[in-house]
Amino acid sequence: MKKQIIVDENNYYKRLDKLLRFNFPKIKLGSIFKSIRKGHVYVNGKKIKKNDFNISIGDSVEIEIIDDKNMIRPLKPSMKARPLDFEIIYENDDFLVINKPSKVSMHPGQGEQMVTIIEGVKYHANDSYDPHLVHRLDKLTSGVLIIAKNKNTSRLLSEIIQSRKAKKYYLTLLKGTLKNKSGELKSLVDSKEAHSEYSVLKEYETNLGFFSLVKVLIHTGRKHQIRVQFSEIGNPVLGDDHYGDRALNREVKNNYGLRRFFLHAYNLKFNFKNKDYDLTAELDKDLKKVLSRIEENSIK
Repeated sequence: MKKQIIVDENNYYKRLDKLLRFNFPKIKLGSIFKSIRKGHVYVNGKKIKKNDFNISIGDSVEIEIIDDKNMIRPLKPSMKARPLDFEIIYENDDFLVINKPSKVSMHPGQGEQMVTIIEGVKYHANDSYDPHLVHRLDKLTSGVLIIAKNKNTSRLLSEIIQSRKAKKYYLTLLKGTLKNKSGELKSLVDSKEAHSEYSVLKEYETNLGFFSLVKVLIHTGRKHQIRVQFSEIGNPVLGDDHYGDRALNREVKNNYGLRRFFLHAYNLKFNFKNKDYDLTAELDKDLKKVLSRIEENSIK
């Protein structure tokens, strides 16, 4: 059995694998890659074996369904709508922008009992739209998060972010002082290029040593990119027990009340439908309190 689509502006993705993922969500991701590799995908009747093959509007794309049982995802129970308190930064007919609270997962997973972002947004939507996650933030990271209100907007915004046309800024508090007060970090994270720019906003001298408040612009979106790159240069994110200084983190928690890693997605800039957006999420109350306590106890 074959499934076919004709590519138009509503279902278009430049890469073949992304086009298939978007248009055939019930097919397992691994099965899509396997089908391409084994020559079971056709573009305009021609067998294609490259995941990154360039697609054009008007193309006919077919994928062979060889084994229904193993290729098709099992049906999942409907996502619940559950109340969640979050700040709305901006909203229009296409998307919603919120200040994501810390300690909230993006979507339900195995063993996840707490309300998630997607469930909270479904509750907010009250059946007026079907929310789609455009990008992700770690569970403990707070800040600017976009949720699309329809599949087409999700596709368009995802393309903007993945093509690096959006500017994503973070605030983080680091151990120590940086040799250069502004600069770039280029390295490999999970064997992939990672590129960040930073500038030091303020330095604090405390009884536990120096801390630096830093603004970071990420050009790539690798997993834990900021946490990994600053740890590599000896300035880990405060509160980060995975990549950072656990002993120092315990002292910072006891002295200043920092109970998670200090990382906040504070600003996002992008152009959508010929309109520029500049969206800022105010620093969470818990991180504000930490900075205030550090300020009060800084060595003059």
